[in-house]
Amino acid sequence: MASAPETTPAAEQKPSATTSEIPSFGWSSYAERINGRFAMVGFVAILLIEAISGTPFLQWAGLR
Repeated sequence: MASAPETTPAAEQKPSATTSEIPSFGWSSYAERINGRFAMVGFVAILLIEAISGTPFLQWAGLR
């Protein structure tokens, strides 16, 4: 009885478009890079809210 060759999920994944690393979960440099990019987008969004509304973000959000 012959079994099918096993493939690992990492072997099936392709590298990211911006790096040669294979995307993975956990504390990887790829995950940290994506997290940093989302943080930058969020920070710019807060700055835009403050600039457009003219009120501090915490007051605008009703937290202060």
